[in-house]
Amino acid sequence: MEMAAPKQKVKKHIHLFYCSECEELAQKIAASSDAIELQSINWRSFDDGFPNLFINKAHDIRGQHVAFLASFSSPAVIFEQISVIFALPKLFIASFTLVLPFFPTGSFERVEEEGDVATAFTLARILSMIPKSRGGPTSVVIYDIHALQERFYFGDDVLPCFETGIPLLLQRLRQLPDADNITIAFPDDGAWKRFHKQLQHFPMIVCNKVREGDKRIVRIKEGNPEGRHVVIVDDLVQSGGTLRECQKVLAAHGASKVSAYVTHAVFPKQSFERFLTSNSAGPGDQFSYFWITDSCPHTVKAIGQQPPFEVLSLAGSIADALQI
Repeated sequence: MEMAAPKQKVKKHIHLFYCSECEELAQKIAASSDAIELQSINWRSFDDGFPNLFINKAHDIRGQHVAFLASFSSPAVIFEQISVIFALPKLFIASFTLVLPFFPTGSFERVEEEGDVATAFTLARILSMIPKSRGGPTSVVIYDIHALQERFYFGDDVLPCFETGIPLLLQRLRQLPDADNITIAFPDDGAWKRFHKQLQHFPMIVCNKVREGDKRIVRIKEGNPEGRHVVIVDDLVQSGGTLRECQKVLAAHGASKVSAYVTHAVFPKQSFERFLTSNSAGPGDQFSYFWITDSCPHTVKAIGQQPPFEVLSLAGSIADALQI
C-alpha cells in the first residue's frame, strides 16, 4: 500500500501595506516571497499638517490576509500610521498583522520614581486597542524588544509575536574567515539574559559598568578576549557610548579584533559617525564590523555603505513571520 505524500502547507497570500519610510524594506520583503503583494496608501496632509490618508484598492482586499509594515521613528509619524492600522481591520479582511520591527519606547519600560511615565506601556496599550478583523485578533510582530517583561504589557485583544535578528548574525558569522575564533561579548547582564541562549555555542564575555567617583567605567566581569575576534551583541544602540567603552576594554585585554551587532540602530543626532572607520584614530580604535538590521530605515539610509557598517536585512525573516 502506497503512503500518501505529506501535504505541503499552502502559503497565505499577503497584501502588504507600508509607511513611506519602509518602502525599500517592503520591496525587499515582497521580493523574498511570491506570496506577498505590495499595496499602497496615499500619505497626504491637510494644510494644518494633520493627515489626509487614502487606502488604495480598499474594496479588493476584502476576504484577504493583510499586513502593515510600520516604523514609529518619531512621535510625528505615529498618529498617521495608527490611523491606518486601526482602519485596515475594518475593511472585512480575513486577518491582520502589524509588523513593527522596532518598538521605539522599549527602553522606558518601568517606573523608578513617582512621576515617571513608562511610555512603553502606553504604546503597548494603544496597540492593544487595534480592532479585530473578521479572522480575530491582530498579530503584532516585533523584533528584539528591549525588556522581556514588555510582552506582558499587551492586552488580550492582540497576539504579540516576538522575533529576533540573531539568526541573521549567526549566518553572517559563519561566513567570516575567522569563524572559528569568535567570542561573543555582552555589554551588561541584561544583554546576556536576552541573548545568551541563542549564542551559547560560542565562548562568552560579560561586561558591566562600575562607578568610580563620578564616572561609570566598563569592566570585564567574566571571560577572556585575548587573541579572539570579539563580537559585542546588544538589542539596540543610541549614542553608542557603552559600545565604545566595551571596545576599548576588550582591545586593552588582548582582543585581536572587536566587532558589534545590534538589531536596532537608533543613533539619534547622527551619533553613528563616531564609529565610522574614516573617523577612527587608528586600528586600535576601530570596529572591524558593525552589523545592524534595517529595523530603523532612516538610520540605514543615513549610514549607507560606510564601513564598518553592514546591514543584515530582516526582509526574509519578516516574510516568514507573515506566514505564521
